[in-house]
Order: sequence, then C-alpha cells, then structure tokens
Amino acid sequence: MYQTLLTQIKQKVAIISLNRPEHYNTFTIAMAEELNQCLEAMEENDEVRVVLIRAMGKNFCTGIDVNYVDGKSQEEYLQWVRLMEKMNTTIASMGKPVIASVKGLALANGIGLVAACDLALAADNARFGATAINIGLFCMGPAVPLYKSLGRKKTLELILTGEIISAKKALEFGLINKIFLTEKLEEKSFEYALKLAEKSPTAMQLGKKSFYQMEDQPFAQALEMTNHHFAELCATEEGQEGVQAFLEKRQPSWKEER
Repeated sequence: MYQTLLTQIKQKVAIISLNRPEHYNTFTIAMAEELNQCLEAMEENDEVRVVLIRAMGKNFCTGIDVNYVDGKSQEEYLQWVRLMEKMNTTIASMGKPVIASVKGLALANGIGLVAACDLALAADNARFGATAINIGLFCMGPAVPLYKSLGRKKTLELILTGEIISAKKALEFGLINKIFLTEKLEEKSFEYALKLAEKSPTAMQLGKKSFYQMEDQPFAQALEMTNHHFAELCATEEGQEGVQAFLEKRQPSWKEER
C-alpha cells in the first residue's frame, strides 16, 4: 500500500515503520505524504487505539533528503517544507496517542518527529541532534515541537550547536520518556503501547485533544475549557462504566468490547 512505510495492526496498536533504511529513513516528498496519510487513516480506524512509529534499518531518521535543495524558488521550497513539517500538526490533532520508538540516529527532522510524538521511547544506542546548522541550514521546523517539549534554553542549545546527544542526555532534557536495551526496544515499545491501548479509548482520545487545546491558553481559560471537557467525559457511557467498575472493584468493559 505504501512505498516508504510498512504498517501492521497488532492488538489495537498500529505499528508504522519508516522504510527507507538505505537512505537512513530521510524524508522525501513521498514519505512525508505517506506518513501523514497513514496517521490520518489510523486515526479513523476503529481497530486502532495507539500508534507506534519506528524505523527499519539501523537508524530512526536522519532528517530531510536535502537533494531537493538544488536551486528552486523560495515558493517551491515553502510548499516542500510545509509538507515536511505537516506531521507535527497531524499528530497534535489526533485523539489517539502517538509514540516514537527510536534506535540509532534521530537527526534534524528525525528529532523533530520524536519531539512531535506524544511520547518517545529510545534504545540505549539512540542519539539525537538538531544538526541542520552543521550544513548551513537550520532546524526551524523541528524547533517548534522541541520548544514545546524542552523549553527555550535546551532547544536553543540543540539547534544552535548542532550537537548530537546520547539517549541518556535526551532523557535528562525531557525529549524521551524511557530508555531500553537496544535488543529489547521493539518488545518493550510494544508492551508500552499496549498499556495505553488497554485504557478507555474515549477517555484517552478526549483527554489528549483537551491537552493540546489547553496547552497555549491563559491559565484561567485553560481551566474553564478543561472543566467543560471533563464534564463531557463524565457524561459518556465509558466515563460511567469506568467509575462503576472502580466502585465495584472489577475490570472495566469498554463499549467496543461489550
């Protein structure tokens, strides 16, 4: 179905694998288009509760295929880079959580994708860098999700120096959530995703959308907006079932499982 991705659905977890290993999974126009199409399809797929993004080969993603930068017009570059960065808004608009599972190098747009995902897991051999500055460009697009995740000083440190950091330092920065042994990454990432897939899908999806909507609101407005979202969730069938299961000391039965 896709030329640059491999996909499978396993126990309500959609696994999307970037599949340009011979090119270190750099983003081409085709891969950017297909990743966005695939994410949108998984959002609409009732079989899927969680999306896990990983990569074939040794490396997660080493950025954009810069062969495109060859004397085109500014307008052509604008349309191109909009497509390269569309994944950021696609992931943020989804109700289903998206998890990055990273091995090897995640550079430039690769580190941007990691930052854009809701959660990120990494192998102990993973390394991360906003490296465009090293070739006369700049990680302006990746800086947006990086800033959201890391704040000003850590983001500027990465995008100004182009330094490649270890998984341990990425964990300290707050870029990733967990580190696993490289040989255990695939297994542990799926287990992690499955834990989320077992939660109430209604609560998960309404909750994630609420989080992204409130993120940039002034404090009082964010509270009032999330109050409305919480009241909406309480009124759902799944909200009622979850509370009753808790009070009755039993496992909840979500709507699609009944």
